Amino acid sequence: MSLDGAGDVFRSQYPARDPNHTTAGSSPLPQLPADYDDLPRPQNIPHGCTWGIWDSGVCRDQLGMLNQLTPARKLRAAQEIEHGISVTLNWSMENCPVPQAGRKGPQHRILELDGFVGHDDEVEMNTQGGSQWDGFRHWAYQPTGQFYNGLSRSEMMKDMSNGQNGIDRWSSEGGGIAGRGVLLDYLTYAQERNIEFSPVNNHAITTRDLEACASSQGVEFFHGDILLVRTGFVQWHNQATPEEQARVTGQGGGWAGVEGSKETLRWFWSKKFAAVGGDAIVFEVWPPLDAEYRLHDHFLALWGMPIGELFDLETLAT
Repeated sequence: MSLDGAGDVFRSQYPARDPNHTTAGSSPLPQLPADYDDLPRPQNIPHGCTWGIWDSGVCRDQLGMLNQLTPARKLRAAQEIEHGISVTLNWSMENCPVPQAGRKGPQHRILELDGFVGHDDEVEMNTQGGSQWDGFRHWAYQPTGQFYNGLSRSEMMKDMSNGQNGIDRWSSEGGGIAGRGVLLDYLTYAQERNIEFSPVNNHAITTRDLEACASSQGVEFFHGDILLVRTGFVQWHNQATPEEQARVTGQGGGWAGVEGSKETLRWFWSKKFAAVGGDAIVFEVWPPLDAEYRLHDHFLALWGMPIGELFDLETLAT
């Protein structure tokens, strides 16, 4: 599959940029299709992707849906602040000494300074072991093996120093992930309605569930929001025995999360979230119920929408 000229193909499918809206880097935003089904179907590129939309000349875009975190949207989000209380969402990787999928647990070594009273630290870790953002190098569109904006694995590995699709670009080009966050506490919603499920089984949360949860909790969505979904995994882990933790995280057969389906893709595109995340090991239900609609493929590789996982939402939800 050749991607030469892919950005030009996409740009020709979209209206001119609106000068009244700017990206994080202060260049005009393109007008995105309102509906998922209206995304173009260029030759040799999967339907439903945003590749090329935010490209500038010969430069591949590195931000994807994070381009929606405009100064205007950040200012509007700031107007909603009432109490000024900060809540950390970090869930330390030390909480999960047996990471899922056979990943290696963290190794922390404290070294004494020769001739002085002091210490250095050496840390070896797999970034998937604790709170993290899945970046655009993490997961490809599996049918073609291409990462966000058409980047191939060979291009990525040939010169690691070029930083294409690197998570560092979110800071250097986009100013980091800062915007209006919205929490859907699905665990509480389900408990209040006697919906029985376990966060460590592959329970699928549908878009109808998300809409009903938002309505019951008074959540209103705006384009460019950062959506967080609480399934209760961190709470489960906090209450489980060390033996249960090791068995389930190391050998677990499934995780509760958002259902992957055509309806889900249509719903998420209509909301135009800048990023999504949650407290689960995998944001989407895992294993996926239908590999064609695996959300990692669509969100990360086709849309350029970061996925946050293993966020500690317990304090935020209280």
